[in-house]
Amino acid sequence: MSNFRTPLKNARGLGTAKTGTEHFVHQRLTATALVVLGIWFVFFVLSLLGADHAAAVAAVAKPWNAVLMVGFLVAMFWHAQLGLQVVLEDYVHNSLLALAAQVAVKFVAVLGAIVSIFAVARIALGN
Repeated sequence: MSNFRTPLKNARGLGTAKTGTEHFVHQRLTATALVVLGIWFVFFVLSLLGADHAAAVAAVAKPWNAVLMVGFLVAMFWHAQLGLQVVLEDYVHNSLLALAAQVAVKFVAVLGAIVSIFAVARIALGN
């Protein structure tokens, strides 16, 4: 007797994460933001070549530069976390190790973003 089950019927019951599309969209949005902000960041860094510390601090302290820098940092840490999440989901098969790694990646990403944004805010708002 042949199997009349469709591929959809075979997949039912396995569950779904229900976040695949949202994750995909966030990853593409952060990538797009990083392209635009990355171009700005390269020009910003190139404009600081040969500048002393005071000039660099003054450049970061300008409101538009500070806002763009914070946007770049948020997009960068968010995109990195999303990418590492996919890598861990695909290649770490021990569920306890995968959970620990996911938590560690999120913790490092959030901590890095907070520290970086704090540094920019401190420069932009003065010591």
